[in-house]
Amino acid sequence: MSFVDSAAATVHLLFAGLWTGSVLFAAYAVLPLAAAGDLRVTAFRPLVGKLTTVSRVSALALFASGGHMAGTGYTVESLFGSARGHLVLTMVLLWFVLAALVEVGAATLRDGLDAGKVRSPARDARRTFHAAAAVAVLLLVVAGFLAGGLPF
Repeated sequence: MSFVDSAAATVHLLFAGLWTGSVLFAAYAVLPLAAAGDLRVTAFRPLVGKLTTVSRVSALALFASGGHMAGTGYTVESLFGSARGHLVLTMVLLWFVLAALVEVGAATLRDGLDAGKVRSPARDARRTFHAAAAVAVLLLVVAGFLAGGLPF
């Protein structure tokens, strides 16, 4: 494996961990605090902004590093015609879904925060972020299958 290939894999793993971990933390630690009224607008707004930034930067980093890894490790035939290739395509689809869910959830939170509310937007965004957390876990499972070998 070349240095560039190793760097791409490292960047990919770092941003995948950062993104999925951030989404899981937001869904299971931050949103319940906000829904309970334990966070103020001034504390919650920067958290939403940072989550959005992490999501956007991670999506770009994963697209670039994953594109490099797919481009050097797969042909069109192997990408569309093998179990590993199908997992890679599944991962790409899940990335888009995760990015969309975080954007929708964050927009819901920002709209509420702009109105000076915390509890109701946190409750309104809960399902979206729980779905995002489920997608994040699925991404990690697919990554595990790709990294550790296919169980099927």
